[in-house]
Order: sequence, then structure tokens, then C-alpha cells
Amino acid sequence: MKEKKVYVCEACDYQSPKWMGQCPSCKKWNTFVEETYAPQAVPEVKNQRTSVISDMSDPVEFSKLEMPKYMRTKTGTSELDRVLGGGIVNGSVVLLAGEPGIGKSTLLMQICSQLDKRVLYVSGEESKGQLKLRGERLEIKGEDVFFLTETNVDSVLTHADKLAPELIIIDSIQTMFDPACASIPGSINQVKECAVKLIAKAKSKGISIILVGHVNKEGAVAGPKILEHMVDAVLYFEGERIQSYRIIRAIKNRFGSTNEIGVFEMTDKGLCEVPNPSEMLLSGRPFGVSGSCAVCVMEGSRPIIAEVQALVTPTTFPAPRRTSNGVDYNRLCLLLAVLEKRLGLKFSQCDIYLNVVSGLRLDEPSVDLSIALALISSMKDIPIPQNVLAMGEIGLAGEVRTIGNLQKRINESYRLGFDTIAIPEKSMDEKIKIPEGVSIIPIEAVYDALSLFKQKND
Repeated sequence: MKEKKVYVCEACDYQSPKWMGQCPSCKKWNTFVEETYAPQAVPEVKNQRTSVISDMSDPVEFSKLEMPKYMRTKTGTSELDRVLGGGIVNGSVVLLAGEPGIGKSTLLMQICSQLDKRVLYVSGEESKGQLKLRGERLEIKGEDVFFLTETNVDSVLTHADKLAPELIIIDSIQTMFDPACASIPGSINQVKECAVKLIAKAKSKGISIILVGHVNKEGAVAGPKILEHMVDAVLYFEGERIQSYRIIRAIKNRFGSTNEIGVFEMTDKGLCEVPNPSEMLLSGRPFGVSGSCAVCVMEGSRPIIAEVQALVTPTTFPAPRRTSNGVDYNRLCLLLAVLEKRLGLKFSQCDIYLNVVSGLRLDEPSVDLSIALALISSMKDIPIPQNVLAMGEIGLAGEVRTIGNLQKRINESYRLGFDTIAIPEKSMDEKIKIPEGVSIIPIEAVYDALSLFKQKND
């Protein structure tokens, strides 16, 4: 029979016989892509699909359920193990996504040489000569590491049965194709069918699998959204190619926390771990310049000190410009409204640029107080002392609310030389051990923050 065309939404998998600008199911725009399929092959594909959890089809009483003993394998990279929750869980499927050239293949090839287990590295994008060239640059030993250049998922599974590896790396899932599916490689149906077969192999044989995923222009994983629901963990590789630092962040993790991050530095020998990100983020901090304030945020169980920079300049245009990098834009607008209402500062007559140094993104509310001090410092052109660190959440009434993990934040701030720390006044009720030589200044509202700012610059 003649092949037919259908348009499929990349976000929710909704199908339509014609292209539409907005998906009627998920209400997203420009998400429809054209797919080609053979009608006679559809029943056969359905019958060939493998159930991932077929051994759990029978209902079991809750009291008789057994706790599985998941065994983790250390990757040899502590920063990646931290994000994964302690290592790769046997039989788990991890999706690693990031921009082109960010370092995904480099990191995975380094893992191959550090593991003491048999690894099958499947590349659908590079030749064996290219893999050899990168391996020599990274000084890969190559013991018990097998490289395969293949895009047929059935062929990959056949080689996996022969080699019996303990870890399979697929670079990338968008290049794999299933012969039973009529769509082209990289399409929604192909990505789903290939992922189903790989996940079934991982769950049935206890093999860990790492899938490399491409990203689209919006920064999300290319292909169907259901791919992220099928895997056990989703990791995003963040950073700019022109900068040397990279960050791995967990978006989903069934075996660990999603708040941890791993920090790396790209060198000529590959990716190197950054065990102390705070020193890295503060390494180039300017002295005696207005608009800069330090803050301590929690990324999972790790306290990290970052630098918030603000630039406030008068404008002659009726609509001033607002730019935010590393902090939510709506949060910046909220803080500007609070400062203008409660302190009478005319930010509405100025262009405002806010930036978090080194590309770190701060989503925690405790960064509010440092943003406010940086904005006031830039507007009045009065530098904040280098030894001052501020943290606290600001409400609409101008009050500074309490934050968590205060003891860890204070200890990390003291370790890096901050001896004057501004915290919410309500947090003083907690039992905090203040290091010797550290001055803790309670802040009840933005009024107190302004008086502290003036006090430090008299």
C-alpha cells in the first residue's frame, strides 16, 4: 500500500492529518512535524513491541512486595556520581542531553576508561577513525571497552548479546532506527521504538544504558516528550562553548535527588572536575566596583557561593530595558517593584541589567537580598565591601523571610573569607554556631538592608 503522511506534535504526540500552528491538545505552537508510515506495518509493529515490565504483570499485595537491592557503579567521576545520586544504578537508563559541542561525547568516553567493567560504546554519528582520534587525545586505555559504529538498533542488541557488556552508551538516540518502523531516523516514532527496545534490554538483563540526546532550539530534548518519562534519569549538560566551565544538572532522577549539580572545566585533556565551585565562581571578582554582591545558595546538599552583578543606568526612553541572565526575569521585576514602592528608588527611569557570573542559574528565593543590594549599589554607585555576603527572601511587603540550611551556608561563607553575613532576623531564633570572627547582622526588612548598606559605606 502507498505510504501515508501524518503530522505529530513533538510535545504530546498528538496526531493530525494536516499541519497546524497550535496543537489542540497541549496548546503549544510550532510543534508539529511530518511523519511517514506504511499502514500495513502498523499491526506488525504493535505485535513486536516488548513489554518492559512483563514480569510484574500480576498484582501483588503491598505487604508482600520486596525492596530491591539496587547496586550502584561508580563512574570514576565524583561530580557525575553526585548528580546521579551515588553512581549508575544497574539496569537503569540515563538520558544525557546538551547543546552540540558542549562535551557529552567527551565525558562519556572518559567514563569508559575509568570503569572497571565491560563497556559497549555505540556511535551513530562518528566513524571509528574519529573515535580513535578522540580516544588518543583523552588518553583512553581501551581495556574492556568496545566501540561500534552502527545505527540499527536490532544490530546493536545482537552485538550486546554476544559481548554481554555491563554498560551500553548510545551516541545518540536520534541516530538509531528500527527496521520495523517505516519512519526516518530521528523521527518521533523511531525514537520511541528504539528507546522501548533499549529499555527492555536494560530491565531484563540488568544492563545500565546511557542515551545521548540532542536538544532543539528551545533547549529541550529533541523528539517526543514521552522519552523523558520512559527513562530513569534525565541529565542536562549546561554551559557556553566559548566558556571553559560546564554544569550537569539532574532534571529527573528515580534513584536520587534532582537538586544536585556537577561542575566541570573543559581542558585540552578533556573534562576536569571542579570540586570547589565557589572558589571558581569568585576567582575573577572585581574589587571596589559597585553593583556586585555575593550570595550563598544550596544546590542539593552542596552550598555554593555565587556573585550577583547589577548595572543600573539612566535612560531617555519611555520604556526602560530589563535584562536578566541567571535569575528569573519575573523575579527581577518583582524585586524592582518592591524596592521602588518601599524605598522610593526610581528604578522605572533606568535600564537594568542583572547577571550571575559564570553562567550559573539561581532559582532559590534566598538570592533576593543580594539582588536588592546589588541593584541599590549600582544605582547609588557605592561599592559593597568585599567581605559582605547577603542571603534572604524578600516578600511583597518588603519583609525578609527565613531560609533553610543556614548553618551550612554560614560555614561555607566563612571558609571563603566572608566575615560579615546578613541573614533574615527570624533565622536568629535557630540554634546556629557562629564561627569566631564572623559578624551576623539580622535583617528584618529592606529598610534594614538599606541602613546596613549605608553603615558599611560610611
